[in-house]
Amino acid sequence: MKDVILSRKGKILEFIFASILVSLIVILRLLPHPPNFAPIAAIALFGGVYFSRKLAFILPMAAMIISDIFIGYYETSLMIFVYGSFLLFVILGFWLKKHKKWYTIGGAAIISAILFFVITNFAVWVFTPWYAKTFSGIIQCYLMAIPFFKNTLLGNLFYTTVLFGAYEIIEVWIRKKFRITQIAANKCMKNLFINPFVPTEKVYGKNLRS
Repeated sequence: MKDVILSRKGKILEFIFASILVSLIVILRLLPHPPNFAPIAAIALFGGVYFSRKLAFILPMAAMIISDIFIGYYETSLMIFVYGSFLLFVILGFWLKKHKKWYTIGGAAIISAILFFVITNFAVWVFTPWYAKTFSGIIQCYLMAIPFFKNTLLGNLFYTTVLFGAYEIIEVWIRKKFRITQIAANKCMKNLFINPFVPTEKVYGKNLRS
């Protein structure tokens, strides 16, 4: 029974952390910023790596829906492709969870930018009257979107570095603070969401402080 209660507290902590992230994302989207220089893709990747599967999908969707209330909604068909691309990035985050290296994180940020560019601009070509429904029309659509791709790529790299970097810094701090191994530090970070109110010594043993 005690484990169940602690597990629930862990879920509450995870929900609070996710709520803070959603709030920050909404604020960042509402503040003046270069077009497409946004944290949504980075949050989707981060959620796929560190959050439960259910919350990982909810996180970017909640941030988009809430911020779009203020920014303004647009054509439903386009929104489906935009929102769907972020769900795809969460799935990419699930893969990244088992292959987490600095270069795979950077690669995932770049891949996310490319996928967003390809998917959303294809939707623009299909569902809007802006471009001719010909081969030259779709090429023109992608060419016109290149400046936005640059901002998407830079935004993904920036926010991915901030999010994953901050997490790793906290993990290093825990390792130095308690003088524990990398494996134990990883477990300690996970324990924040699984069993956050159990003393460190009880989870990892009494001889952690060497």
